[in-house]
Formats: sequence, structure tokens, C-alpha cells
Amino acid sequence: MQIHKIIIFILLLPLGVQCQNTIGLPEILNYNKNIYKAGLQNWDIKQSQNGIIYFANNEGLLSFDGSFWNLYASPNKTVTRSVYISKNNLIYVGGQDEIGYFKPDANGVLYYTSIISLIPVNDRSFGDVWDIEYYNDALFFRSSYKIFKLANNVITTYTATKEWLYMGLANNTLYAQDAQNGLLNYTTDSFMLQNITNSILKGSIVTSIIPTINNTFIITTLKNGLFFLNNNSIIALQNNTNQIFKTNRIYNATIINNTNIALATNNNGIYIINFQGDIIQNISKPEGIQNKNVLSIFVDVQGNIWLGLDNGIDFIAYNSSIKHINPFLQDASSYAAIIFKNSLYIGSSNGVSSVPLQDISDYSNTRGQFKPVGNTKGQVWSLTEINNQLLLGHHEGAFIINNNTATPFASNTGYWNFFSIASNTQNPLMVAGNYNGLAFFNGINNIWQLQNSVANFNESSRYVATSDGAVIWVSHPYHGVFCIKKTNNNNYISLNYTLNKGLPIALNNHIFKVGSTILVTNNKGVYIYNSKQDIFEVFNEYQKIFGNKNIRYLKEDASGNIWFIENKSIGVVYFKNKQASLIYIPELHNKLLSGFEFIYPVNNTNIFIGGATGLYHINLEKYKTNNILLPILIRSVRIGNTSDSVLYGGNIADTLNTNTQIKSIKSNFNIIRFEFASPIYGYQNNLEYSYRLKGLDNNWAEFTKRTEKEYTYLPAGSYTFEVKVRNNLGVESNIVSYKFIMLPKWYVSNLAKIIYFLLVALLLYFIYKWQKKKFKLQKINYQLEQKKLLYVLELEGNKKESEIINLQNEKLEADINFQNAELATSAMHLVKKGELLTKIKAELAHIIKEIDNPKAQQELKKLNRALNDDDKLGNEWEQFAKHFDKVHSNFLVLLKAKHPAITPNELKLSAYLRMNLSTKEIAQLMNITLRGVEISRYRLRKKLALETETSLFDYLIKI
Repeated sequence: MQIHKIIIFILLLPLGVQCQNTIGLPEILNYNKNIYKAGLQNWDIKQSQNGIIYFANNEGLLSFDGSFWNLYASPNKTVTRSVYISKNNLIYVGGQDEIGYFKPDANGVLYYTSIISLIPVNDRSFGDVWDIEYYNDALFFRSSYKIFKLANNVITTYTATKEWLYMGLANNTLYAQDAQNGLLNYTTDSFMLQNITNSILKGSIVTSIIPTINNTFIITTLKNGLFFLNNNSIIALQNNTNQIFKTNRIYNATIINNTNIALATNNNGIYIINFQGDIIQNISKPEGIQNKNVLSIFVDVQGNIWLGLDNGIDFIAYNSSIKHINPFLQDASSYAAIIFKNSLYIGSSNGVSSVPLQDISDYSNTRGQFKPVGNTKGQVWSLTEINNQLLLGHHEGAFIINNNTATPFASNTGYWNFFSIASNTQNPLMVAGNYNGLAFFNGINNIWQLQNSVANFNESSRYVATSDGAVIWVSHPYHGVFCIKKTNNNNYISLNYTLNKGLPIALNNHIFKVGSTILVTNNKGVYIYNSKQDIFEVFNEYQKIFGNKNIRYLKEDASGNIWFIENKSIGVVYFKNKQASLIYIPELHNKLLSGFEFIYPVNNTNIFIGGATGLYHINLEKYKTNNILLPILIRSVRIGNTSDSVLYGGNIADTLNTNTQIKSIKSNFNIIRFEFASPIYGYQNNLEYSYRLKGLDNNWAEFTKRTEKEYTYLPAGSYTFEVKVRNNLGVESNIVSYKFIMLPKWYVSNLAKIIYFLLVALLLYFIYKWQKKKFKLQKINYQLEQKKLLYVLELEGNKKESEIINLQNEKLEADINFQNAELATSAMHLVKKGELLTKIKAELAHIIKEIDNPKAQQELKKLNRALNDDDKLGNEWEQFAKHFDKVHSNFLVLLKAKHPAITPNELKLSAYLRMNLSTKEIAQLMNITLRGVEISRYRLRKKLALETETSLFDYLIKI
């Protein structure tokens, strides 16, 4: 009975809304092969325990962590068709005639192990492996003709009767489709035929089996659309959408959440359907995906959708609280939006379009199609509700929109905006800012009529704020701030409130009304109007929040939150217990309409923001409560000098335990590089990282977008690299760390220290030995010095004795000299005497010859004979020799003793030579001729047996 109710419900499904998308579409990120640097096609997608996404790619196993892509090729370089990640962190892959797994080693580096050797030899040629499933403690691998079961390191083969078309797991049941036998399920140890009506599936190729509710399954097929399976009964989806699925071919499907399923098609991107088969969204190439042919689809743990395309990879932030509303998928910018009579109107550079809103809390989930509002083509500036009328500010004038058509009520110039200054329904009054100043309108019978303008005020009035009907403020970024005041005669005058009224600069002032307060923002801060003193002054309350940020836009919502735009970033200040919290929305950074910023806060679940393309919708309530746990991974640690070396590969399952052992790094690796990431794929723009290297700097670095850090030339020591991540809501992750040791340079290593110690010890030993030798020498020198001192003292003691001896020697020498002088005198006396005797004898001989007296001659001859008598002369010689020996240490005695054969005349000659007498003096003393002296000298040399080179004088002086 229950089945029939379901079938009736399906048959009665409304058909009119099945092809309508939601007006808000999630952000889509495109990754082409130039980004992930691998093959075009991506056949399967899985996510590991630590959040990393893995793709079965044409060129191998591809991984992505939100920041870094990595490719791991199989050994035979085949196409990878399927991937499965086991509980023990093994990454199984199926390729062409190849099955194996990648496993991280202790350092987190993936290495591949093939299990082909476990397959029976006859079954090893099996083609591509398309599916991998885990069931009842076993792994199943499907190829076209064989299914392999891996259990307890043993592989069992199940061969298809014809061809295995499908294998998948649903509600803890493993299904397989055989081309001949139909849909089977695995029992005990075989694939058995399901006890269901298989005929309806005949000719259909099952692509997925999705469990829904009440034990009902949706079966998707490649060419025949959707089927419902319940209690062994199968029926086809009986509405018009099934033809869409048949046409576009469903290649894969997955559950998104408790209500929706995503279908991947070959021809038109993906379809989001509910459990009844209704189409909620179609996301294809016009909506932003790269390729209509979706080969694989996967929903990650954050509810985001990943698409493996025929050419590339796409990411759909399906669970994001920010949606993109783009009427007609145009590239037009959105300048205005308003909800009027349960319809959303969007004003863009191409006019106004509208769509009815469903009665749901989040309007971005409204399903419907935008329709253009008639007569609005061209540039739209504003949409405003005044007096229950929708007013349009347009480049071509002012319009009222009614029944989806715009009617002009002022076309004299372009109009920026409209403000009610008197809400009397009988006679409403409003002011409008236009290209040439301000215009005032009366509303009579729902018809707005131009009343008057501000005289002599022609400034373009895009920024207008009214405190009441009597005071209107206008700012022009390049001309200043103006106060338009009402006079007593109901006219208006304009006053310039720029530099002379407290504002610090004349340019880039923007005026806003927040609550009942008039504020001016510029690049110096936020200024508030002080009506009592009639000046602008620094708004201290906002100064504490914004500081000197360049705030370009302010808007207060119904909850009192302050929305702002700073440069090209948007944020919100919300107050809780009077404490202000500032949140930036980084997802929209650089996507805003710069210079024409627009924020339309309806309530906390519907914030509309003008964008460069279309409109952005924020569900602030969901955004603020999305405090998911932030994972943080150290993805790689590389060291290198000229070439990189992987120290840590980043594939450890336990994200907080990256260290299985502390690594020691050699000193020649002077660069160490860390890469880190947080696999929160829908919020990458929200993340900032901080790190520190304990051992070098214990202070955390400022939070930045950087996902890598490099250190160079670290000194030796132990280090711990720590990193954490936070999001824009201020939520911080746990800290992950990596410990390592930088080894010292070789000259400061332990071995070097031992060598240094030995060298120092050896040096100290040599110093000791040298000192010991030095002390010994010093001792010897000391002893010598002492001896020398004693000697000196002895010399000094003997000095007087020496002086006495010297005096004695001098006296002796004087005596010798005196005696030598006497000897010389004696010798000279003898010489003179001999000369005299010779002269006398010569005179006597002459006289004898001259006289004739014989007697006289006789007497003279007797006298002459007496003179020739030698006895007396001999006595004189003996006397001379005696004195000579006394003076010259017995020279004659010693000479006679040494040379006994020497004659007396030779003794005389020797004595005269010892006295160093000249040859002439010797000849006179010996009464011989000079020639006789020479002959005597010659004979004496022979007698003394002297060599020719020996001097006779030297010889004699030594005796």
C-alpha cells in the first residue's frame, strides 16, 4: 500500500517548476589542467580522513589540499579510473591492467605498491578498473569483465556472464549489474540475482543506486533516466523531467544532504534533484562550469560538490551561505535591489528585472525565472519604495514601476536616488538627487509632480542623507560636503561644509545617515555631525572600530548591524552585549561594484550586495554560525641547497602528529621550506595562517594568506615549526608542529669537537713539554747565571789580585823593556866600540905606512895587535849573553840545548835576530860584512832545519 502511495505521489508531482533553477547559485571555481598540471579527464573523486581530495586522473592519482596540487603516477603510467581510501589510510587505485595502493611512509611520502601478483595469472589481463568498493571487510574492484575481491591478502575473481556494467554500495548492500543477468547483489561469496523485477531495467545501464527514505532507492541509468526501487519493485519516474535525464545521460550520482541528490550528466552539467525527482537546479556551462561532460561527482565533508570533468575539475561551494544572483546570466553590474510586493527587483546596467519570491527564509533558494521590467533598458541607479510605490532612478530620468512596467514621471535629467521627507499619505513629499542637484516632488493622487529645485546648487547628488525635511546633506567626492537648509520662506540654500567645518580633507568625502546620525567617511576616518557646534568631529565610537580605515560605504540593517565597504572589501559590525565585533566577508573581496557600492540588508538571512556581475546574497545568520572545526596540515617539508629533497610528504592521517621521528638535517642543506594548508575548500578566502619557529623565534608571525615559509642558513640546534590557521570569524585551529634538528657544520660537529679536543689535548701536552723544557732551560740558565754571578764575584774578588798581577806584569815588562834597553845600549856600545876600534886600527895601519921609523912602526904594530886581541871582547860577550838570557828566559841556553851543533857565532846571530836588530847592526856587532850576515843567516836556517815558508824570526821568537 505504501508503494502505491509513493507511485501516486510521483505521478502527481507538479510539472511546472521542474526546470526552474534557484535564483541564487553557489560560487563555482574552475581548475583547468594548467592549474593542477595533470591530464584532462578526472574519473573518480574521494576524500581522505585529513580532508585531502584525491582524483583518479588520466595521468595518475591527483591530490588537492586547498593550496597545493600533487600528482602521483602509477609505475606503468596508465590512466587511473578509480580511487578508494581505506580506514587505514591506504589509497587504492585502479588503472588499466593495474591495481595497487599508495601508502604514506613514516615521513608522510606516498609510495606505490602493486597487488597484481595476487591475481591469478590467467586473470591479469582485465582492462580498466572502473569502480572500487569496500564491503564486509573486503575490497571489490570492477573491470568490464571481472570483479576482483581482495580479502586477507587473497584475491578472488568473479567473471561476468556477459559484461559487468555497474558496481556500487547502497544501504550496506553491494550491487552489481551484469549485461545478461541484470541487477545482482553480493551474498556470502557470490553475486546473486536480485529478487526484483529486472525486466524494466533491461537494456538500461545502471550508473548509481541512491538510498532515499522509507527504504526507497533511486536508480540512475545512463540513457533511460530515473527509476524507483522499493521492496523489490522497480518503476520509472513518471514526469517530464525524466526525458531531460534520458537526453542528457546520467553518468554518476551522489547524495548531497537529507533532501537532495546531485546527478552528473554527459551533456548538460549537473542536476540537483529532490528525493521525488524534481529538478531544483541545473548547473551547467552558462552557470559557470567548464565542461558539460561530468565524468565524476563527489560531495566533501563540508557539503561542497566536486566535479571531475572531461576537461578539468570544478568546485561548487554548494553549502556556502553566499550565493550569486545573476538575472539571465548576464555580465551586467548590479546597482540596486529591492523587495517590493513579494518580488525581488534588481537594477543593473541593462535595466530592471524581477522574480516572485517564495515564502522561505532564505530568498536565494527561491526557484523561479527573472523577467525584464518593461521600459527600463539602460543604466539603473536606484530602486526605492516611497508611499507604497516603487520608484526607479535611471540614467534617463525618474520612473514608477507598476505591473512590471516602468512609467516616467520626470525625464529632465538622470536621477540617482529618492528620499521621503514627509510621509503624509495625502500630500507626500520627497527629494531626489540627480545629475544637476536636488529636486523636490509632491505626490498628489499617486502622481509625483516636480515642485522645485535648490537654487544655485548644481552638484551631482549621488550621496544624499536627510535628517529631516529642513536639512538635507549632499556629498560629492571631488567637490566637498554641502548642507541644504530650508529658509523661512520655504526655499533652500546650500552651504559648503568641507574644510571650514571640521573635515580634514576636501576630497573623497562620503555622507551617510546611520540611525539618526549624519556621518562623513574619508581616508582619515569617520566623522559625526555635531549640530550644537555646527561642525564635524571625529566619531570616537566608530574610530575605535575602524581606526583610520578608508570607509567608502555605511549601511545599518534592521538588527542594528553596520555594514561597511573598505576599499574593495566588505564587512559588517554587529553588536553583542554592547561589544562590537567586526567581520569581513573575504569571499566578496574585489567582486564589488567599485565606486557604486550598494548594500540592501533585508534581514539577517537576506543581505543583497551589488556586484561587478549580478547580485550577491548573504545569509548572515548561517554565515556567523558556520564555526566549523578548522583543520591544518603541514603538507611538505623540503630541504635543499642546489636541489630539493622531501623531508616530509604531508600524507600522515593524524594531522596533529606529523613527527614520527625527529629528523636531523645536514648543515650543507642551507634552505628549509614548509608548505601548509587547511582543506576547508569552501572558505579558502577566509583563511589566514600564522607560524613560528621555536628555537629561532618564539613569537607568532602576523596572520597572512601565505601558505609557505622558508628559512635559510639556520644555526645548529633543535627547532619546532608550528603553524595554525584562523578564519574571518576569529576561529583558530589547533597547532600542528614539525620538529627537526639542524646539525652543526662539520667543523663544529661532535666528531670535530672530539678532534678539536684531541688537538687541544695534544697542544696542551706539547705546551706542557715545552714549558717543562723551558723551565729546565731556565733552571740551567739560572744555574749558569748563578755560576756567572759567582764567576763575576770571583772575578771581582780576583780583580785586585789581577790588578796587582797586571802591575807586576807591567813592572816586569818595564824591567824587561829596561833590560832590553840596556842590552840594546850594551849592544850599541859594542857596535860603537867596534866601529871605533876599526877606525883606530885603520888609522894605525895608515900611520904605520906613513912613518919611516922602524921602532915606531914596531910599537904601532904591537898596539895594533893588542887591539885585535879578542879575549876582552869575549868577556864582554859572555857578560851580554848572561844578561840576554835573564831577559829572554834562557833563550840561548834553550837554543843550544835544542840545537847542540850550533856555534858561538851562530848563537850571537840568533840573539841579535831575537832582538830584531837590522842586518847592518848585526854586521857591525859581529864585525863582518852585510853579505857575511846574509850568509850567516842562511847557514843558521840550515843548521836549524827550517822549512822555506817558516820565518827565522818567528821561529826564534817562539823559543
